[in-house]
Amino acid sequence: MAKISAATVKELRDRTGLGMMDCKKALVAAEGDIEQAIEDLRKSSGMKAAKKAGRVAAEGVVATKLSDDGSFGIMVEVNSETDFAARDDNFLGFVSVVTDQVFDAKDSNVEKLLEAGLEGTREALVQKIGENISVRRAEVRTAEGGVVGSYVHGNSRIAVLVELKGGDVELAKNIAMHVAAINPAVVSPDQMDKEQVAKERDIFSAQAAESGKPPEIVEKMVEGRIRKFLAEVSLTEQPFVKDPDVKVGKLLKDAGASVVSFVRYEVGEGIEKEEIDFAEEVAAQVGASS
Repeated sequence: MAKISAATVKELRDRTGLGMMDCKKALVAAEGDIEQAIEDLRKSSGMKAAKKAGRVAAEGVVATKLSDDGSFGIMVEVNSETDFAARDDNFLGFVSVVTDQVFDAKDSNVEKLLEAGLEGTREALVQKIGENISVRRAEVRTAEGGVVGSYVHGNSRIAVLVELKGGDVELAKNIAMHVAAINPAVVSPDQMDKEQVAKERDIFSAQAAESGKPPEIVEKMVEGRIRKFLAEVSLTEQPFVKDPDVKVGKLLKDAGASVVSFVRYEVGEGIEKEEIDFAEEVAAQVGASS
């Protein structure tokens, strides 16, 4: 039997969009010949799913699951091509399966999850609903001396996991709700990327210099704007969304808690959607068939 290298499996996977295990099986059957493997796959239903895998899946839902004691939580994003498919019961059932498997495995490695058997379920769903389906990402959080809380926005397009040191699940859920609504960049000002702060300082300095004020005044103006910028993007410095008179940092301090980390998912963020001109697409299809 021909030895199948990981690079060959990856190449076939890139060319077909099929799962790693399916590609490996096809290559073994074709004795390492990629072109033969593709030809064999085209004869099977797998290639039908592969064709759909080339289409952009930027819709979908996010979901979370917490342990009963709040010590552990996970979050996943599963994508479809359209919002209509994302509301389909079969799709939502698949999301539940993904959520449970990530929770049970306590592992955010999506590739490993698919290879463990989920890929077959995904491909069957692709065949059934006629759209590309993608398990995009997963997050796992385990609390050390605290709790993990979550919040999912009503339309399941935004979800947040928050890990607290101290506090309780209800507080963690409230902080997660705030993160979902306001989308802070960091927990506290000292965590902000120094290069980003330097860029903002340069911009503020250029703007302040145009005021014509003395250098010492300009410096104070710049520092004031930097403090305002950091307060706006830092979770602990933001007014709490449910009570704007109280900052999140004060809310946490009064509860004897602090935020260890937070993760916010928004469906489709960072995915480049392909813009298709319908008239051009029809013309191309007509041209191809003539």
